[in-house]
Amino acid sequence: MEGAGKDGNPLRNYRIGKTLGIGSFGKVKIAEHISTGHKVAIKILNRRKIRGMEMEEKVKREIKILRLFMHPHIIRLYEVIDTPADIYVVMEYVKSGELFDYIVEKGRLQEDEARRFFQQIISGVEYCHRNMVVHRDLKPENLLLDSKCNVKIADFGLSNVMRDGHFLKTSCGSPNYAAPEVISGKLYAGPEVDVWSCGVILYALLCGTLPFDDENIPNLFKKIKGGIYTLPSHLSGAARDLIPRMLVVDPMKRITIREIREHDWFKIHLPRYLTVPPPDSAQQVKKIDEETLHEVIGMGYDKNLLVESIQNRLQNEVFFVLHFVVFIHFFCCNDHDWVARYMDRQLLHIIYCWTIGSVQPVAISELNAKKLWTPHSQT
Repeated sequence: MEGAGKDGNPLRNYRIGKTLGIGSFGKVKIAEHISTGHKVAIKILNRRKIRGMEMEEKVKREIKILRLFMHPHIIRLYEVIDTPADIYVVMEYVKSGELFDYIVEKGRLQEDEARRFFQQIISGVEYCHRNMVVHRDLKPENLLLDSKCNVKIADFGLSNVMRDGHFLKTSCGSPNYAAPEVISGKLYAGPEVDVWSCGVILYALLCGTLPFDDENIPNLFKKIKGGIYTLPSHLSGAARDLIPRMLVVDPMKRITIREIREHDWFKIHLPRYLTVPPPDSAQQVKKIDEETLHEVIGMGYDKNLLVESIQNRLQNEVFFVLHFVVFIHFFCCNDHDWVARYMDRQLLHIIYCWTIGSVQPVAISELNAKKLWTPHSQT
């Protein structure tokens, strides 16, 4: 984690805005990075309150996991600023709220719209599992929507790192979305509980209600353990086939993420960028070769700061730029000369603005970098 700096102001690089929310041990504020204009959300976590509520491990776990992740449908962590009194977690700002509120407002969704959300969720969950992380608290309240209505998986506080031959027994997550083996206190490996939760989420998207719901908790648990729910008649045959495969009580017989990807319902209108499983974080780190480092230095970033950021995994701007270039190489273009020609600090500012929807294509063409954009649809 980074310190407060010589001037004593831990947020000297940000212009702080209004409060977005207040929680049990801190608040979330919108802010703007002064040099780039990029909007971020800053979690301000009070250390004393965290310790008093015994939430220190939860906070550390979420930070540790998000430091490693770079996926279009997982909330990004940009920087962590550590001070004696508070922890400032600088994260991606998503302006359109929770998927939960979207479902409440819209009711049940048409299958094409529900499928688009579901494809993004599964891609993000698959990325977690490939990096040996099980979320354990997937629900619409933890799925945020950006300005283009794309899903961002958030709240990794209950996540756990999977180990070969290691089984989990901690009962956690929201009861309505929790798998039978979780509420029963049985041993479970991890990925299968996320599959169950995704099945409940898919049901909610398509039906506008939950498959398992009861104000009486013992009755709710009885329904979940027995797999007792009904499928509405308006669902397509393919959807009626997929949901029961995800909501199988026996985790050993439950469909896997890979099998979900291969299901006919899932593959309809699957965007090209989601057809290939995302690289795990280890692959992304391996892609940081010497030429990539020179590219970033050539953009005007300080070499010493770059080396320090890599060694200490500092979640700062230069670290983000480095991984952005890696991302470009992995998915789009392996030509180092091409990247050197078309990517500079001014263009990176445009990219920042593009992600929050506040820049028009003409701004890119004015930089004579129009060829950078080979847009793929996320709809």
